Amino acid sequence: MTVSFSGTRYYTSESLSYDGESLLEAPYLLRPFRPDDLSSVVEINRVCLPENYSAYFFMEVFKSCPEAFIVAERESRVVGYIMCRLEFGFSDVRRFRMVRKGHIVSVAVLPEYRRQGIGRELVTSATKALELHGAEECFLEVRTANGEAVKLYKDMGFDTVRTVSHYYHDGADAFLMSIRLPYSPASTGRP
Repeated sequence: MTVSFSGTRYYTSESLSYDGESLLEAPYLLRPFRPDDLSSVVEINRVCLPENYSAYFFMEVFKSCPEAFIVAERESRVVGYIMCRLEFGFSDVRRFRMVRKGHIVSVAVLPEYRRQGIGRELVTSATKALELHGAEECFLEVRTANGEAVKLYKDMGFDTVRTVSHYYHDGADAFLMSIRLPYSPASTGRP
């Protein structure tokens, strides 16, 4: 069951299932980021990702598009987040066209809360928020070695546009992945 109140989405184990099996062990909710979530988000970033951002950077991204900065909460604890911004530039999916694009800057879920559908719901909610701000497509960068994340994004309908060599500070490569908006899970033809 999914219930929504003013930007907060509550999920129960009945609301997300795959082949009759629940993807969630306990209820969680998605809600807009609040500045008092900053320390939790910074800690999740440090635990989950080698790319660590300053508190100032998180707040600047939040100010640029607050509706697309979303946290996942379980038992009153922030366990994941996604932050996005809007950009204008050449399309990744429509040749020679300038478009308004949503950029998923960072998404992370604490290891003990992964594989429960939280990351997928964060991405879905953020793409919808970006769409409401006029984004025609959404893109992200993901480490080529992060097979689980690459599979999730492909399953959601993102296509690999290109490989960006030495994208990360440690020299690792990234896939630039993109999807057209409006996002519709049913239209991807993927589970």
